This record gives sequence, structure tokens and C-alpha cells, in this order.
Amino acid sequence: MNAPDENNEPANDGHENGRTEPITSRTELARIQDATPTTTFSELLYAAPDDDIRLENLDLADDVDTSDEESEPTDSSRVSGWGRVLRGNRTLWIVAASAVVCLVAGLLVGRFVLTPEDASADAPDPGLVTAPVEFGELTNDVTLRADVGYADAVDVKIDTSGLSGGAAVVTMAPPAVGTVLNPLSVALEVADRPVIVLPGELPAYRTMKFGASGQDVLQLKQALAGLGFGVGDVKSNLYDQATAEAVGALYAKAGYPVPESEEEGAEDAVAEAEKAVRTANDGVTSAEEALAEAGAGPGRSELLDLDVNVAAAEAGLAEAKKTGEGVQQAEWDLQKARVAREEALAPKNTSAEQAALASAKEDVTAAEKDLEEARQNALPFLPASEVLFLTELPRRVDEVKVKRGAVLTDAAMTISGATIRLTGAAAEADGALIKKGSEATFELTGGDGTEFHAVIAAVAKGEGESSRWTVILEPDPLKPEQIEALKGQNVRVKVPVGKTEGEVLSVPLAAVTAGPGGESRVEVVDSDPREGDEAKTHVVVVETGLAAKGAVEVTPVEGELDKGDLVVIGE
Repeated sequence: MNAPDENNEPANDGHENGRTEPITSRTELARIQDATPTTTFSELLYAAPDDDIRLENLDLADDVDTSDEESEPTDSSRVSGWGRVLRGNRTLWIVAASAVVCLVAGLLVGRFVLTPEDASADAPDPGLVTAPVEFGELTNDVTLRADVGYADAVDVKIDTSGLSGGAAVVTMAPPAVGTVLNPLSVALEVADRPVIVLPGELPAYRTMKFGASGQDVLQLKQALAGLGFGVGDVKSNLYDQATAEAVGALYAKAGYPVPESEEEGAEDAVAEAEKAVRTANDGVTSAEEALAEAGAGPGRSELLDLDVNVAAAEAGLAEAKKTGEGVQQAEWDLQKARVAREEALAPKNTSAEQAALASAKEDVTAAEKDLEEARQNALPFLPASEVLFLTELPRRVDEVKVKRGAVLTDAAMTISGATIRLTGAAAEADGALIKKGSEATFELTGGDGTEFHAVIAAVAKGEGESSRWTVILEPDPLKPEQIEALKGQNVRVKVPVGKTEGEVLSVPLAAVTAGPGGESRVEVVDSDPREGDEAKTHVVVVETGLAAKGAVEVTPVEGELDKGDLVVIGE
């Protein structure tokens, strides 16, 4: 190979004329770089395959002078070269960056995540689990959910089957929705007759009148008595005269006349019976007079005449005996006078008159009986279509299903309790703790946290072992806007079923154990509970009281126990 021409040196870059000699010095490399300033180190690394320049062909001696002037490339060439490296190998750099991130994450995991062996090695030494003795009021509450609403809604149906005189037309405007029905209220007017509200459980199913008896009559009498009407014997189930008079007073109170008798001409029958009684009494009077007349003896004048006749006959007999003449005749005359007087004084036979009097009296008895029956038929009675027995009065009209002028064929309206009540369910264990008359509180769901007060009105035991108990609560009087907000809500009710008398000492239930004699006791820690089995403790015998919310009331019996003392509940 020919040596390079010294006069034409700049044109020779080591690649021309098929040069294959290696670059043997840094000076030569620098000369080449200076001669071709646009060729960077990166271009040399990523040259085409036919390029003879390779990094492994660089034979750099350790003793070559590396002055700044010979070895330092220009700044512009360096920036340009690295920019091409970054742009041309983006995927490679992304992979490299991901590897670095994974490496750092692995180091962090290895630094902060402990193996089970390491965790066991760093675990603290076992010790006593303790809890402090508390001092304060202890209460036990039963919590349940309850639906808020009026009493169970019922449809009001009127029995008009016994209605006489035409169709069951509603003749008065029915009460508006929201109207409150009380005892003696007129719920409806059908065919100009009232439907009077009375308290009771049994519906009216027949007409109650004089002589009737049964549980419906007893319910009527008790309802009327409770409203101040006199019904006689309130325990009797017989519709008697007093009951009829009370029903008459009921209609007068409602402002309606008593219903007309079911029997036609009942009032006329009473008048006729009264006339018959008067006639029979007159007959008795006549018979009594006849009997008295028939049984009467002689009058005074007649009796005097008879006595005179006897005396005259006796005087004639005496004179005849003196003269001896006409003695026999005189004796006969005296005997005759005496017989006449005896006959006049003897009792008279009045059997016929007595029989007539007895018959007259029987007529009076029969007439009086007819009069009683007539009067009973005319007594006030209560048709089934004119009374509405309702439980839990007062009641509120929720829906009206008829209007004035309509013919009543089905339910007239729907009513419910007039007051708000809460109906809840409790588990058997909780239900047994709740007593009628107990106080409770509840909150409006989604409200401002205001508590409302209520009283337990009824507690009904569930059927079966697993059945829930029904609890009825009556809240204190509420404002109309509160009623509207509560109606239809399901609220959380809290019923206190136990409460200590003031502040007491209490410990967790787990702290109380049984001693060898069955006594209750707690173990009080005297030293650091972290000492475990080496910790110093002593036993205090206690008397337990109310248990609530995982704690139990304790009173020290043997030993001292104060607020803040630590008691053992486990290890």
C-alpha cells in the first residue's frame, strides 16, 4: 500500500484508497475527527457494515499524550451525538428504565416487608391483657326497629240487609278525609237514619230489641254505660226495659228520633191494650159490687122488725099460758118469728157473684199482659244498620268511598287509628325484658338527631319458639309536621330495660371469674402487666349487678377495688 501524500493530507481520512490499516494512536483518531467534524462517536459505533472502522480496531497506547486539544470533542458534536442515540433507541431506553424501577421496588420490598420468621423474631414478649375498672352509670337497652303509622286501616261496611223503606241511599255528605270519629259520632246517614259510632269489638249483626240476649247485647250495654247512659245491670246480657230506655236516650243525644217499630201499628196496639185493661178493671169493680150486695145481711130496720116480731111472739106465748087458752098457737108464732130472724142473719150464698168477680180479675190480668207486650214492641230498639262498633276509638277517616246520593252496596270508607303509633318486633329474649308502660325513645331516620319519647302500650308474645314478639308504642303528642315526617317511616327504637341507681364500678364481663366456692371475683394487676406470668396480681371477691353492653356492675366484697385499677381479661 502506498504512503499518503503529504501535500494532500486533509483529504486522506483513513477510509479512502482501500485503506485497511488500523488506527494506532489517539492522535490519529483526533486528527481524523478534526478532519471530519460532522462525524461523531455514535456514528462510528453505528456505521454501515461495509465501514472498516470498528471500536475493537482502536489500539490506544497508555503512554500517548491526552491533551485537551487533542482528545476533547466539541460541545456541539457531543450533544448532537447523544440526541441521536436517544432518538434512535427509544425502546431500548424504555426497557432500561423499567428495569431500574423494578430494581428499586425490589430493594424497597426487601427493606420493609418481613418474613414470618423475621416477624416472630421481632414480636413482643407475651403479657397480661387488662382493662381498667370504670366508674359511672350503667344502662341496658333493647334496640329494635319499628314502623310508624296509624292503627290498622279497616273498611267500614254497614249491614243494610234489614233496612226497610227502600234502597240504602246515602242521604248526608260523608265525613271528609282526616275527620276524627269519636264515640257518639255519626259516621254516615243512610236513608235519613244515622250510623252511630260506639266502642266495641263485635260488629253489629242483628237488631237488638227487648227480650234479646247475647254477647252483642252485653257489648252494647257496656258501651252505653261507659258513655254515661243508665242501662240497669251492666253485667246482664239481656236487653231489658232499662236498656231500651238507654237506647232511646242515645238517639236523643245523636239528634235523631228512635226508629219506628218493626211491627205495624205498634203504637195503636198499645192504645188498644190500655183500653182493654181499663175495661177489665171496670168489670172487676162491678163484680165486686154484686158480690158485696149479694152477701150483705138485713138492714137495721129489717133487723129491728125481726127482733120486734120475736119479742111480740114471746109476749103472746106468755099471755096464753096465763089464760090457758091458745098456748099452742102462741108457741108456733114464736118459733116462726125466731126462724125468720135466724134466716135473715144467716150468711148468704154468693158463689155465683164470687165466680163472676174471679172471671173479671182474669180479664184484667190478660189485658195487662197484652199491654206489656204491646209496650215492649213499641220500646226503642237498635237496628244493625244504625250502629258501628269500632275498637281503639277515636278513629281517623283515611278514605271516603261513597258520596251523598249514592246507593251503599260496599264499604263506605276506610278508617284507621286517629293517633300515631309505632309497631315493632323484638327477639324472644328482648321481648321478655320489655314491659307494658316502660318508656322508650326513637329518632327520625335521616333527621337531625332529635329524640322522641314514647311509652310501651302493648307487648304480644310471638307464636312458636322462634317467632318474634310484637311491641306497640304510643309516642308523646306530636306536631302535625312531625306526624307527616314520621308517618310511614321505619325508625330505630331504644328501650331501657335496666339501669343502675347512680354511678357504680363496672368491669368487662370477661374479667369476672368464678371462685372455688362459686363466688364471683376479679384479678387485679399490681405491677406491669407486660411481665406476663411474673406480674403481681391479687384477687378481689365481688358481687355482680346489672350487666349491659359487655360490662357488669361489681361491688367489692373482699378486698378493695377502685376506678382505674387494671383487671385481667386474658393473656
